[in-house]
Amino acid sequence: MATCAHCGNDYERTFTVTLFNGDSFTFDSFECAIHAVAPRCSTCGCPLIGHGVEEAGQYYCCEHCRVGASA
Repeated sequence: MATCAHCGNDYERTFTVTLFNGDSFTFDSFECAIHAVAPRCSTCGCPLIGHGVEEAGQYYCCEHCRVGASA
């Protein structure tokens, strides 16, 4: 069994996520993976679990937050 990098749960059905920079983390659920490695909206801090909006190296959960950041 392996231990979740986010919650510490020791679980037999873990999975590993490898980021673009080569860092790897083991998780016991998608929920823990999202909390630990998902990018966050630059305006409201919401974790981006969908496509989001990216502009000039910043991530936004929606067009409203992107426009609000430049106002």
